[in-house]
Amino acid sequence: MKVTIENKKGLGKEIKVLVDKKTMDTYLEERYEEIRKNYTLKGFRPGKAPREILKRQFGDAIMGEVLDKVLKDTSTKALQENKIRPATQPKIDLKKYGDGKELEYIMTVTELPKVDVKQIQNINFAEYKVKIDKKYTEERINQIAKSQNNFKDANQDHKSVNGDLVIFDYKAKSDGKDFKGSEGKNTQLIIGRDLFIKGFDKQLLGVKKNDIKKVEVILPENFPEKELANKKAVFECNITNVKINHEVKIDDDFAKNLGAKDLNGLKELISKQIDDEYKNSLNMISKNQILDELNKIKIEEVPKELVDQEIQVLTHGMKEEEINKNKINLEIQAKKRIKTGLILNEFGQTNNINVTEQELNAEIQKQFQMMPGQEKMVKEYFEKNPSAIASLRGSLYEEKIINEIKKQAKGKIKEISKEDAEKILKAENEKATKHSSINTKKEKKDTKSATKTKKSTTSKKPTSKKTKKVSKK
Repeated sequence: MKVTIENKKGLGKEIKVLVDKKTMDTYLEERYEEIRKNYTLKGFRPGKAPREILKRQFGDAIMGEVLDKVLKDTSTKALQENKIRPATQPKIDLKKYGDGKELEYIMTVTELPKVDVKQIQNINFAEYKVKIDKKYTEERINQIAKSQNNFKDANQDHKSVNGDLVIFDYKAKSDGKDFKGSEGKNTQLIIGRDLFIKGFDKQLLGVKKNDIKKVEVILPENFPEKELANKKAVFECNITNVKINHEVKIDDDFAKNLGAKDLNGLKELISKQIDDEYKNSLNMISKNQILDELNKIKIEEVPKELVDQEIQVLTHGMKEEEINKNKINLEIQAKKRIKTGLILNEFGQTNNINVTEQELNAEIQKQFQMMPGQEKMVKEYFEKNPSAIASLRGSLYEEKIINEIKKQAKGKIKEISKEDAEKILKAENEKATKHSSINTKKEKKDTKSATKTKKSTTSKKPTSKKTKKVSKK
């Protein structure tokens, strides 16, 4: 195989590949031999059919298969031996081929740009660690305790008040007649929450165990029996019990009911929970700082093909009018995203970062846990959508790269209080809101700037050659 490389403008390369006739004959003979073994021809012993006869019957198909294989083998080898990493799928233009002939083709490639990842060690970002004061942990535990119901039987003479649990049986009538659902047993209602029929629970204020209480209400508009909607009904309630909600005692038993080993264990869990609530948001700020710093790293040229592909992603679902209106700004955004992706990917490869199957499966299990009861649906979704798994793998890959950058770069660790964390997050939200509000003005400015740049750098597109696309086997 003879390879000649011609550098075109920018990242473009034309690679001329010549495969000699002897090599092509070897590939062809191997394929004919495979067919001959499984082909029986009358008058010839099995596996002994002459090549000329096979050629008459299968010649075109065999040549197509061999071409595919040779192109795949030789193009991959040519790129690897010359250390060329294509940004997109290379285009192949066949010049010469055929039975008894050498193969000649030109491979047009856009190469990935060189990226100096050593610069990443010099980027600056802040990494936050939140110190959770004990008082916030205790406040959270008290809130949990207050939300817990601890109802206990009241004394026989206790009259119900707001917050009490009243248990009763009832029979109801509307216009003096029974109706479907007009009887209920062991109905439980907490006075003051108004979760039954509107205004019902207020009428149970002051009742005691074994009281009979008549409650008059207007049946709701969405009542199952449509003919009774908005009509008056009388419920005769037999009060079987009244319970008082007692304050929950915060002790080891309380902690155990919440899944902790003891009260100290619960405090540790709650402190970690509060820390995690801030950690995720603050980590996102650190990540955005890193990505902004990465964007300052110079790359000579961003492959246009990748930019075009990214624009298609950005404009998915957009109307043509909207696309045309924001064309220049979309190109700027796409270039920025591609540039960042190239830098991250180069850093990942340089540091041998990859996502293992175990890591991927563990992340999928997390997705199951996030949707309890719907595990089967989530499993089927991933099985039917390979792109979803690829996206998940991509997210994990980026996360591992960012974590490695944090280790190597000049990150400044800042230990902050919960109040400081809230101030930082508030400022970040205000910044995002402000950025959104001035986005239109910035877009116009970027568009003018990009237009000037485009006029000074755009050249005429070369006439495209007709290429024969060869499918991969």
